Amino acid sequence: MPAASAHHERPPFWRNTNVLKWGVQILTLAAVVAAFWFLVSQAKTNLDDKGIPVGYDWLNDPANIQLGEGIDTVPDTMGRALWSGMVNTLRVAVLGIIASTILGIVLGIARLSNNWLAQKIASVYVETIRNIPVLVQILLWGVIVASLPELTADPGEKRWFFASQKGISLPRVFYADGFYQFVALLLVLAIPIWFVRRYLKRKQELEGGEQHVGSVTFGLFVLAAIIAWFANPIMAWPRGVFHAIEDAWAEIPQSVMQLILTVIAVAGAAWWIKRFLDSRRTPAGLAKLIDDDYFRMIFAVVGALAFVFVVWVLWPGLSSWIINSGSDFWGWLGDKFGGDRGSRPLDGMRPTVTEGGRFVNYAPTGWTLTPAFAALFFGLTFYTASFIAEIVRGGIMAVPQGQNEAAAALGLSRGQALRKVVLPQAFRIVMPPLGNQYLNITKNSSLGIAVAFSEVVQVGQTLYNKNNQTLAMYSIFMVFFLVCSLTISGVVNYINNKLKIVER
Repeated sequence: MPAASAHHERPPFWRNTNVLKWGVQILTLAAVVAAFWFLVSQAKTNLDDKGIPVGYDWLNDPANIQLGEGIDTVPDTMGRALWSGMVNTLRVAVLGIIASTILGIVLGIARLSNNWLAQKIASVYVETIRNIPVLVQILLWGVIVASLPELTADPGEKRWFFASQKGISLPRVFYADGFYQFVALLLVLAIPIWFVRRYLKRKQELEGGEQHVGSVTFGLFVLAAIIAWFANPIMAWPRGVFHAIEDAWAEIPQSVMQLILTVIAVAGAAWWIKRFLDSRRTPAGLAKLIDDDYFRMIFAVVGALAFVFVVWVLWPGLSSWIINSGSDFWGWLGDKFGGDRGSRPLDGMRPTVTEGGRFVNYAPTGWTLTPAFAALFFGLTFYTASFIAEIVRGGIMAVPQGQNEAAAALGLSRGQALRKVVLPQAFRIVMPPLGNQYLNITKNSSLGIAVAFSEVVQVGQTLYNKNNQTLAMYSIFMVFFLVCSLTISGVVNYINNKLKIVER
């Protein structure tokens, strides 16, 4: 009896594993989007039934509120009030990230120190601060600032430091009239310096020897800074250019801006897909793509199409907002140029007090940390620094002990080995968790509402209590914190990629 020939039949599509994997994930995504759309539309319907239309036209309505602090304490519109709250949030986040990073690195190194006292102080700090809720610490700092003595000083009296129930005032360094001209001229002078540095490095690679690349570059940069400091008025000509761009930008039709945004979205998706495919290419050609690769490319296309849908259908006013905001930006930038002869890029003043009626207050000459700002800043900084200290300590301990032994064999001291050998390798390990702490400090800034700090959530809550635009306001909150988080993640990922070891 002849053997039956083997015959392979393709399974029906409802049993195909690829079809099942794709189908389940697409159905899950569709279900999530449909549920989100249903909830949003249901909320919009309920608000419409109550006579509360959902929209963003209220951003141009009068605010009629006064903020505790910020770039504009008496904003004209609700949009301006929200912008002031966003700037306050960014102030706390940026300063908190810088201060907590410095303090965390010092504490992390101190926990590994051979000095018994430094090690114990750092250990007690970390184990105490990180186990107390951050909100409790913020409220505690609010009480501490409120317990300071009253502000008593003669009007006009100058000091280097003030601390009272009205906050803490320090010397302030600020941008003067020639700052932007100084930066522009310094950038122009940095171009030949870059070519000089490139030439010296190439000469060093070809001929060897010590070409003093770093010292020459630093000396030229210092010379360029001195020249730019005194010669900055020659860069006043961009003023007219930026104002011309302002006028041209304001004349862009809304349909043209919508078309530009569409092209940017589609081109951005195509550029990302091309780069993604290029990263999968091998000398033998394009590598085999897996399901995850296809999903990434599909989501890039879906994201671009979703943005196009928002621009043309869901929020057509976005284009008008970009036109108006862009025109204002170019006008603002143009006003920063045109400083007179002798204008300094930077200036500074010591804090003083002023008397208004029966009360003594800080004058705007110094950098003043209001009680609310000080409570939020110190609470977030000290709390986050305790976690950063543990991250840094873990990163240092993860560096192989042989690296320390090799540094000692080369004659490096313990401090030199830490700076030049251990920490550069440790930061390859600590950057990802460090980015998480930066995200936490940014999002935790919304706890400023507990001490009446005028950050974006506190300002937004005040506004939606006036106009009942809760849904629209929370959408602004979500977009703002999403942009902040994605920006921080992008910066941290960029630094992480620069620090990683390149295999050759």
